[in-house]
Parts: sequence; C-alpha cells; structure tokens
Amino acid sequence: MKTKTENNYTMREEIITNLENPRQLEKLYRDNQTAFKKAFRFIYPEIQGNTTAQIWNERLSFEQEEISWGTRKELIIVIVVSFIAGLIAKIPDFFSIDPEYYYPRNIGFIVFPMLAIYFAWKHQIQIRTIVIAAVAFLISALYINFLPNDAESDTLILACIHLPLFLWAVLGYTFVGDQFRNHSRRLNFLRYNGDLVVMTTIILIAGGLLSGVTLGLFELIDIKIEDFYFKMIAIWGLAASPILGTFLVQTNPQLVGKVSPVIAKVFTPLVLVTLVIYLCAVIYTGKDPYNDREFLLVFNALLIGVMAIIFFSIAEISKNINNKIGILLLFSLSLVTVVLNGIALSAILFRISEWGITPNRLAVLGGNILMLTNLLLVTNNLFKTLRYKNEIEKVEESIASFLPVYTVWTIVVAFIFPILFSFK
Repeated sequence: MKTKTENNYTMREEIITNLENPRQLEKLYRDNQTAFKKAFRFIYPEIQGNTTAQIWNERLSFEQEEISWGTRKELIIVIVVSFIAGLIAKIPDFFSIDPEYYYPRNIGFIVFPMLAIYFAWKHQIQIRTIVIAAVAFLISALYINFLPNDAESDTLILACIHLPLFLWAVLGYTFVGDQFRNHSRRLNFLRYNGDLVVMTTIILIAGGLLSGVTLGLFELIDIKIEDFYFKMIAIWGLAASPILGTFLVQTNPQLVGKVSPVIAKVFTPLVLVTLVIYLCAVIYTGKDPYNDREFLLVFNALLIGVMAIIFFSIAEISKNINNKIGILLLFSLSLVTVVLNGIALSAILFRISEWGITPNRLAVLGGNILMLTNLLLVTNNLFKTLRYKNEIEKVEESIASFLPVYTVWTIVVAFIFPILFSFK
C-alpha cells in the first residue's frame, strides 16, 4: 500500500499531467479535495504560467461570502433525517420507556445513523458500504438493548460508554466511503469533527438564547410552556443540531474554515501551560492516582480530552508546514501528555497488581496502552518534523493509521467484555 507521501507525489504528477484535461482534473479534485489542494499549492509556483493552473488557483483561493443553503434536495434530506433523529429521541415518550434505561443505551443512535445517511447520500457511496454500515448499526442497536438490565453491571456501563465510539467509527467508515485506506480521507473526517464541534456549539448557544427569550416572553403573559417546550421542541432541536451543523459545515466550509485554525492556535499553548501547572499542583498537593480511584478517572478523562485537542490541532496545522512554532508547541504538548499517560498507565497497573483485574481496570488499561503507543508515534514524528519540514505527513499517518485500532478496541470492550465477564 502506498504511503501518504507517495500518494501526495502521485497527486502532484497527476495534476501536472492533466493540466490540459479538465475532466480528469475535476475528477481528481472531487475524489480527494484536501490532497488536491495541498498538492496544487505545492506545485503552483512551477505551473503558474499555465492558464488552466491560474483558473484553478483562483477557484481554490476563492472565498464564498454568502451562506449557501445547498440544493432543495439536500435541504429535504437534512429536514427528514433531523425529524427522524427527533423521533428516535422521543421514543421513551411514545412507548412509556424508562428514560434512564433508554438514553444511556441509545444516545448514539439518535445522531450517528442519521449523519451516516446524509453522507451516504452526499458522497454517493457504494451499496456495499451502505449495507455494511446499516448492518453494523442494526446489530449494535439489537445488542445493546438486549443486554441484561443490571444497574450495578460494570460491563453494561462500559458497553454504553464505548458503543457510541464504535458508532462514531461506523460514521467515519461511511464518511470515507470507497476510500477507506486513504489516510487523507481519515484526516478529513477528523477535521470535519473539529468543525462540527465548533458549529454545533454555536447552534446550541443560539438555541439556548432563543429558548430563554421564548420562555421569558410567555412568562410575562402568565403562560407556562416549559413542559411543552422542552418535550416537544427543545428535544427535537438538540437531536437536529449536529445534523444541521454538518449541513452548514459541508455547504459552507468558509464558516469555520478560519475559526478552527484559530482555536487550534489558541488552545494548544493554553492547554500546554495548564497541564504543566496541573502536574506541578498534583505533586505539591500530594494527590495519589495510585490509590484514589476518582482522581484516576478524572485523570484519564483529562488525558482523552488532551489527546483530542492534539489530534484536532495536528489536522489543522498540517495545512501549514511552515508554522514551526505551532509544531514546537504541539511537540511539547505531546511530551507532557506522554508523561500524563505514563502516570495513568502505571497507576492502573498498580491497582491491577494490588486488587486484581476487573472489567473497568482492563478497559482503562487497554485504552491507556493504545493512547500511549499512538502518542509516542505522534511525538516521534513531530520531533522529526521540527528537523525536516516534510515529515508532517508522517504525523498525519500516525494518527490516521491508528483510528482502526481504536475502533477494534471499542468493539472488544462493548461487545466482548460483557460476555467475557458474564455480564457483571
């Protein structure tokens, strides 16, 4: 299989070869827009005298000023899948199901299958990919809802936590479509998730303000609409917000195209400083992750959050390999995170050696080993990038190639752990 560097070189050659073949250039662009843009910008100084190259340069540099609402058909798709997402969220009300039973098991099915439907339609993926994704969603839904309802079961809780991660991976499989082995497409999926978080947060803030104003206005005329509003309107809005956010991100990339890099640039140094201070504070206060279970859980949650920031920042900074300060900050943040991961891993190994293996400890141990391995690869490649600028592609590869490994682990924890530990 070709490396990402080889793929980029091939893309550059393809562009140069097909400068007089508009149809093939358009096909190259539609097959992988990110790789095309990166390769084109790399070779443009060599071909800028060519009229076709000048036209493509203007096309790729053009920034749309007005918001696009897509085609009528796309709007209909978005409205339909948003409505279905709301219906799934309302199932406990329709069938008198205990919300405490329903939502922990099914929260992922409200959004991920609907987003998969949207991408399957938008990217026109093969029937085979659609069938595999549909079967994965169906089996997951049947499995999680037929697990024994034991509130004290650790494996049930682990399955409820890890199943949404598996559903997210199925969404990623649908997103990359027929280019599953293409690392650029996987990085595009990570970028999409970062942009979606930004856009959905904006939508939710706007929705919260609208809800506050609406409830306040009706309160002034002594009409109580809180129950009706939250049961019949707000829940549909919450379910639809990631779908609407996806639609806006896909049709208007310029909306968050400049926000995401700024967030990456601002949060990377802030998180780095915060982590260094936090580690010093942990040493000063004498907090012990080896014997304090709650502290270890918070420690691991912090680790996952920092990993997400690193991956998101790398996906953004890879667009500009000349940003040496940004790469240095990411390298430093990765080093500190390796230390954090090492502490967490040693703590869980200590707890296993002292009190034995439990589903929770084994799940945390596996997750920490995977994250540490991935972090070491990323850190090593970031160090190489500081020395040789063209190594940023290897950093991307170390992230993209590891995503299926995380997926396998979520499958093990969600589907195998309950059976392995007799649903305890």
